[in-house]
Amino acid sequence: MVKRILFLILTVCTLSAVAREQIPLTSWKFHFGDVPGAVQIGFDDSGWKRVRVPHDWAIDQPFDMRIDMQSIQVLEDGDKAPKMRTGRTGALPAFGIGYYRTEVVSEASMIGKRIRVEFDGAMSLSKVYLNGQYVGEWPYGYSSFAFDLTDKWNYSGKNILVVRLENKPESSRWYPGAGLYRHVRLIVTEPVSIGHWGTFVTTPEVTGQKGKVQISTRIENHTGKAKEVRLESLILDANGKMVGRKTLKKRADCGDCVFEQSLTIARPSLWSVEEPCLYQLVSNVYMDNKLVDTDITNFGFRTIRFDKDEGFFLNEKPVKLKGVCLHHDLGPLGTAVNVRALERQLEIMQEMGCNAIRTSHNPPAPELLDLCDRMGFLVQVEAFDEWQIGKTTNGYHHYFDEWSERDLQAMVRRDRNHPSVIMWSIGNEIREQGKEYGAKVARRLTEICHREDPTRPTTAGFNGHVAAIKNGLADAVDLVGFNYKPHDYKKQHAAHPDFVIYGSETASTVSSRGEYKFPVTEKRGAYYEDYHVSSYDLEYPNWASTPDTEFEQQDDCDFVLGEFVWTGFDYLGEPTPFNAGTPARSSYFGIVDLAGMKKDRFFLYQSKWSNCPVLHLLPHWNWAERLGQNVPVFCYTNYPEAELFVNGKSMGSKKKDRKDKYERYRLMWKDVIYQPGEIKVVAYDEKGMPADSTCIRTAGTTHRLRATVDRREITADGKDLAYVMIEVVDKEGNLCPRADNMLFFDIEGAASLKAACNGNPTDQTSFSSSYMRAFNGKLMLVVEATETTGQAILKVYGGHLLPVIEKIDVINK
Repeated sequence: MVKRILFLILTVCTLSAVAREQIPLTSWKFHFGDVPGAVQIGFDDSGWKRVRVPHDWAIDQPFDMRIDMQSIQVLEDGDKAPKMRTGRTGALPAFGIGYYRTEVVSEASMIGKRIRVEFDGAMSLSKVYLNGQYVGEWPYGYSSFAFDLTDKWNYSGKNILVVRLENKPESSRWYPGAGLYRHVRLIVTEPVSIGHWGTFVTTPEVTGQKGKVQISTRIENHTGKAKEVRLESLILDANGKMVGRKTLKKRADCGDCVFEQSLTIARPSLWSVEEPCLYQLVSNVYMDNKLVDTDITNFGFRTIRFDKDEGFFLNEKPVKLKGVCLHHDLGPLGTAVNVRALERQLEIMQEMGCNAIRTSHNPPAPELLDLCDRMGFLVQVEAFDEWQIGKTTNGYHHYFDEWSERDLQAMVRRDRNHPSVIMWSIGNEIREQGKEYGAKVARRLTEICHREDPTRPTTAGFNGHVAAIKNGLADAVDLVGFNYKPHDYKKQHAAHPDFVIYGSETASTVSSRGEYKFPVTEKRGAYYEDYHVSSYDLEYPNWASTPDTEFEQQDDCDFVLGEFVWTGFDYLGEPTPFNAGTPARSSYFGIVDLAGMKKDRFFLYQSKWSNCPVLHLLPHWNWAERLGQNVPVFCYTNYPEAELFVNGKSMGSKKKDRKDKYERYRLMWKDVIYQPGEIKVVAYDEKGMPADSTCIRTAGTTHRLRATVDRREITADGKDLAYVMIEVVDKEGNLCPRADNMLFFDIEGAASLKAACNGNPTDQTSFSSSYMRAFNGKLMLVVEATETTGQAILKVYGGHLLPVIEKIDVINK
């Protein structure tokens, strides 16, 4: 049975049930493989697998390093000729054909109504059928889209909705996911209603005293004749109090009719990073004094301004973009959208001091933007990774000419009411940067964005910035994004003083959580035979840099808007630098690993970006093989001074020094000789008084397990999650930083094990396994609530280790 949501809206006088219905389509039958007859009504799908949408058909499957093996020249990585690549798309079976079928019984209340199906995203080449009849298709797997089903709907019984998806091999350069990986719903309305994405709210004038609201509402009239329509627009503040109201009567002819309204709100609460205050627009449509439709739009009062010399301003206050790039996968959960998983990612980024997200390299799930609105993130929404010239054999370039306008229009119309969104990116490292016609394509895409939303600028990320400037492509966008060009900010600003410049993709430092390599030196093009890179945070691919390199230019160039680091989290696919013939199947770029556990680099960024006290020490202190040898010690902190002690002996105090980019942002004791015991750092405040301290002790033999649960109560909705970090510790509770014990996990009660991940990019154990090795002493388990209240009991054990048992309450909220 599908669940129906009936909107109840508080109008001026009465609480009225509105005709608009939203029916989430979550229960489907799924089959992997091509079955052409599956679109027919009478097809027998009894042998198909029952799944819950959002659904990623590949994420719980075994890894296979041959499944995405390919020979390809990746120009963006500097390849001079084709090379063998493995793990590029995550070594998971995301490619192929899949079918989804679901049944919806039409109820009496639906007679005479309009029926629309909405997809937030379907990966990919979707073809939709209703009751055996073709409805429509949409190739781009990241776009949201909708189809009208009215003419094919059976109002007297059951309806069979079928979706055919196909992911072609070599169609992506990261893990794309597979299936109906975002939400699907039916929308049931009266013949006169607000159209799909039919409301556009802007705040053209905002001060502390008043805020002007401009509302454009597209009403659809499917009655076959002109109708007198009254549109009532109500503005509600964060407490649900009505603070504005406007009514407009208009004759609506058949088809679309646009209602334009404006009103002023006194003393609006502004949306900002620190206080993301949201308002609601309630749009009520009346015909013959009867309420026939209601739609709700969240928005915020805020101004944005981009200055070529002074940077970015939010509400006329300067804000440096401290951003990260995020791919759309959720690590071991794959690409299937989960609000709690997205929220947790953003919470971790916010703790780090991050204030901006770039949706690399495609339109995101709408839930991400809802969260960014609520939590106070600034967002660059990105459209494309390819234009007419492909980066992959079966990539988007095959569809660009026919579909780019529709995809871009869909992106902007869906997302333009979000106050968190501050810019539209029309492309990432597109290969037209060096082509004569590149500027023409960019101008067309920019014009589409400006047509659909005149309030925000366009941008693009240029890795070939010199060519993009030469051919005019950089002039075709409003904001000029440089990928990995920190040393060129000043030069290009001087040469092109009208450019508004920022770091659209920065750093690409690589590291494996808890792995440290010697000697400790800055290393470009690092490669090791154990397929790991160092957490001293000094290693990077040929095109990239360390965080400090970018920090220095960001601090010294006030005109730069800020940066978007590649990447906030590790993601599936692109296992640079171990791309060819290795066991690596996920990235090393993340500030946080694939499991959602912080790498050392997290604290470097936190010490630079956040206002909270930071004192982090590295590396671990278990180096039996380096007894008597040099083991440098780094401290990431925002205290002005710190002193290192090794087994109680002072190694001296350090202060940050602007003369060297690493000493400017890190405290480093490079000549420490390893002895087992304890390293301790004491931080001093501006007055030279001890303010904080932290220490790392040499761990003994592995003894027991320790669990840290992020949430002890989760909601019984079949979707909510608890993340449980498991650590291998010694008798005193010290983390055993090299432990790789095999751990087993059992769960019973009101939850199930959703996924397991240890953050090791080379581990071939399936995320759906009930056992996995710890990686450098740690492992993450993801527990998913059922729809039944009660208690879940998780037990983790392995070998001689004392087990751990954790209880999680699954409740109604």
